[in-house]
Order: sequence, then C-alpha cells, then structure tokens
Amino acid sequence: MGQYAVAQTLPGGRTMRVGSQDELSLLREADATVEALRREGSLLVRKRSIDPQLADRTHERLVQVHRGVPVFGAELTRQADQGATVSIFGTLYDGLTLDTTPALSPTEAAAVFDDLAQSGRRMTEPRLLVLPAREGVDTDRLVYEARVFTGARLMAYFIDATSGEVVWSYDDLKTQQPRLPCQQCTVGDGLGVKSDRKKLSVTTVGGAFLAHDRLRPADVFTFDLRGDWVRTLAVLDGGAQLFDADLAADADNDWLDGASVDAHVGMGWTYDYLFDRFGRQGLNAENVRMISLVHPIDRSDVFTAPPELVGIFHLNAFYCGVCGPDGVGLAVFGEGLPPNVLLGGRRVGYFSGALDVVAHELAHAVTDFTSALIPLDESGALNEAFSDIIGVEVEHYAEPFFRDGAGVADYLLGEDVIEPGGIRSLPNPQQFGDPDHYSLRFLGLNDNGGIHTNSLIATHAYYLAIEGGTNRVSGLSVTGVGATNREQMEQVFFRAFTNFLTPLSTFSDARAATIQAARDLYGVGSTPEAVVIQAWNAVGVL
Repeated sequence: MGQYAVAQTLPGGRTMRVGSQDELSLLREADATVEALRREGSLLVRKRSIDPQLADRTHERLVQVHRGVPVFGAELTRQADQGATVSIFGTLYDGLTLDTTPALSPTEAAAVFDDLAQSGRRMTEPRLLVLPAREGVDTDRLVYEARVFTGARLMAYFIDATSGEVVWSYDDLKTQQPRLPCQQCTVGDGLGVKSDRKKLSVTTVGGAFLAHDRLRPADVFTFDLRGDWVRTLAVLDGGAQLFDADLAADADNDWLDGASVDAHVGMGWTYDYLFDRFGRQGLNAENVRMISLVHPIDRSDVFTAPPELVGIFHLNAFYCGVCGPDGVGLAVFGEGLPPNVLLGGRRVGYFSGALDVVAHELAHAVTDFTSALIPLDESGALNEAFSDIIGVEVEHYAEPFFRDGAGVADYLLGEDVIEPGGIRSLPNPQQFGDPDHYSLRFLGLNDNGGIHTNSLIATHAYYLAIEGGTNRVSGLSVTGVGATNREQMEQVFFRAFTNFLTPLSTFSDARAATIQAARDLYGVGSTPEAVVIQAWNAVGVL
C-alpha cells in the first residue's frame, strides 16, 4: 500500500486516505466515488468551512447514511482548492442491507436508557443509528444510542432497536489519566496553586468579583462547587443548574484560591493560544462558552467518598461534552489529595494547577467539535495525543507570561500536579511505562483499549518532529525542525487532526493526514514534510 491509499481495514469498511500528488488517478477515483454517493443521498454534507490557514481552500465533512439512518463512525473529510479536490480522508461501509425500521419507539428506547442509568441520568435523547459490525458486535445492527451519566462514567450505550438489549458501549468521559465594552468587567490579581502572581479577567456584581471573563469573545466561567460532591454530581447529570452564586468569587479582587485562579487563567490562555496560532474562535470556532468546575469534592472526603468518586474527583480531571448548561460541555478539575497523603510516594495537587492539564481537557472539546475521534483503541489514543499536544504547546505559548519562576514549558504532562515527575513524557514515554513504538502498543481492554498509554506513540513522533532524536526501538533518527520552528509542527498537526481525521481514524490515517497537512502548508518535498515522514517512520507507524 502506498503513502496514501484506499484500503479495506474493517469488516465491510473502507478507509480512504487519498491526497498524494503522485496518485492523481487514485484521488480522482475516490472523488468520483464520493460524488456518486453524495448524489444518491448516501453521503450528506454535515459541515462546510473555509480554511483559516490557506486561501482558496475549503473543507467538507460528509456523513454516511443508510436508508436515511446515519451510520456510526462513517464520515469523510474532503479538502478542495478552488473547487478541485485535494485530499479525502475517512471511513465508509459497503454492502449495508439492514432494514432501518425500528421495533422500539424513541420513547420506549428512552425508558431502556433510563433503566441503564439507575441512580444516574440519561443525558441525551435516543438517536437511531446503523452500527456496523466491529469487535464485540458480530453483525450490522440497527440501534438506538444515548449518553448516560452514572456518576463516575459518561457511558455511550447502543441498544438493539428491536429487543432493547445492550449490544455495545464505551465510556465517553475524557479524563487525564471582540465583544462590546463591559462596564462590569475588570482585571483581578491572584495567586496560583504555586503561589505565582497572575492576572485574571473577572466581572464585578454587587460589590463582589466573580470568575466570569467577558473580555474575551467567548464567555469564560469558573464555578467553585466548594467541595460538595453531591451537588457536583447533580450538576453533571443535569439534576441541578449552575447559578451566579456558584461562580468562584472574591471580595477584594485579590484572589487567593489557587485552584480557581489557575483554572480561570488557564482557560483564558487556551482561548488565546487557539486564536493566535490558528485563528480559531474558541472551542467550536464560534465562541461557545468555556466552563470549568473546581473543588468538585472536599479533600478530606478522600477517606469516606465512594472509590469511583475518588478516582474522578480527587485523582483526575475530565471533560464532559454533554454536561453543563444547555449541554455545551464543561471541564472538571480534580481536588488532589491532602498534603500528608501520598500516591505511590508522590504528592497529588489541584489538577487546575497544571496549565497543560487545563489545556488538555479543553482540547477534548476542540476534538468533539471537529474530528470527533471516538475514545476507543487507536482513534481514542489519537484523541488523547491531540490533547497532550495542545497541553504542551499552550505551556510554551504562555511561558513568557509566567511569573515568580512558576511554570516551565516542557514536554511532560501533569508535572505541576503529580510531583515529582508528572504522568506522561513525550521525549521518553517509557519513563512512565508507555510505548514509544507502534510494535509495543497496548492491545488489552483496559482504559478503553489503552488510549492514554498508546497516545505516546503519536506524541513521541510529534516531539521528534520538533526536537529531533533517535527512537529507542527502531534506531531511526529524525532531524526535527528545531524548537525555533516548532510552530510548523503545531500548524501541521492541528490542521491534520481538526480538518482531516474522522471518528474512526487510526495511526496510519494520522500519518497520512499530517503528511498531507505538511504538503498543504509548506509544499511537496519541504523540510516539514520530510520531518513528519521521518518521525512516523521512527515510531513504526506506516
């Protein structure tokens, strides 16, 4: 199979990776297939957008339907230059013959999901889908899909549209491990978790100062749940609303709660990074609200809270794409552990105290609004890899603003929370037991197929593409563009992950997409293209 190809990779599935200027006949063939399917109504345009990086370029996202019902994970991206197709990426399913008339009504399906929620809550209305055969699903099935919040998980359940039985499921909680003038807007001063001084944009109401940033084009809210995990669960599952009284607040605008300060400032820096680097207007490119929750549980509750809540509210941070006001999504930053309680001999601080963690969680929202990489197996590892890349790069972007020596831009993740060390290392994945080569990838079922550990294969390639070096396993060396040219790799990977990848993308798809992005931005045969190829070769992704 060549650099770009059309390959059968799934039962009945066809993965399209076409973009090389050396294979114009293949590109034309794929484009003709897409056009024929679009004309017959099997492919529907979900979104069209103008390329913010290259003039005259446009992008389409097309979803496959079978007899009017969407096919789960079947999506294509098509890039055009003045109307002429440049690249196509994605997955289609051939030979679908399934009857799409459900025996269960949406109301009956909703009752099944409500039963699955038990003490939790159903977060979305049932959606009729065709679920193609996949591992654990022996044949194509007509299903209803809905999200159910269980308290510790955001489960995506797929039930048979005839019998109501659960045929497949996965956890969709993404964890770690210019506006008009505003007379009420002001800038406060605060101490972060590391006691470093920071400026934060807030709103004054009735003599109090609230963590509501109205100076950026997107509203940025930081809510303080004050350690009440019962209320936190109610907010997450939609049983309780958030009010102004829940916003982090300060009486004199000299903020001393480091967890609130760092979450609020970190969200602002993430917004600025996305806009300054890529011209992106917030998480969804349309300035959707940005919301975070801090203090979801009290630190002392680590001794009494249910273990599953310790796992997500003490020892984690996560992004929930269907939680919060109007289901716009929000990030929750864990409380960490009391100072005298160690985890494996290491301290665990407030998760919002790490800028890379804040940016990582918000990057999951960017993925939700673009490629929608499913958090399972290789697509899930790519989802996590993109968030780690954004986390690392927001730190580099914000480093000139760091004060008092707090915060150092590096290639570690979470080093300001899990001390000493952090949780992941892009230069040396094996430091934390993660694979640095595709041949060593985790193939088990834990962690949704090892999405957090296998992500290091892609992020190690990203690191090598910037800094250069030799992969420990393959012995292959990468030149790297150099730290002073790091923005070249930022542009390449962002373009590929947001414009070209689709829900079921694999590592090979990511390789092809980043090569295409390098060619788009810097030309065929350019140094960035050569470096990207070297980096993927070094980590064994072909």
